[in-house]
Amino acid sequence: MRQDQITAALRIVKREIRQWEEPVLGVVARESNRDPFRILISCLLSLRTKDQTTSEASSRLFALAHQPATMLTLPLRKIERAIYPVGFYRTKAKSIHAICRRLLDVYGGAVPDSIEEP
Repeated sequence: MRQDQITAALRIVKREIRQWEEPVLGVVARESNRDPFRILISCLLSLRTKDQTTSEASSRLFALAHQPATMLTLPLRKIERAIYPVGFYRTKAKSIHAICRRLLDVYGGAVPDSIEEP
């Protein structure tokens, strides 16, 4: 492929990509000023769930609590109601509590900067 063909192809791709809908995790990252906790929890909610459902559930949940310490004050049932109808919402509510507990106990309430963290 010649350089002019590559340039033309890239121009088409750039034009077309603007029409795509932004994935929900990109929206959460942008709207939360790249808050690692909100991104982590939204990522968990997104598993086996459509983006629209994930977006709505994330908004409802983060309206109740948006930090590990405050999230732990919520009863599991309240988290379940906030995130329903995401797939496996009961299991995910328990996982959210476990993640928040670990973040507080091991990492001082912050999401680790590296995947290599224990």
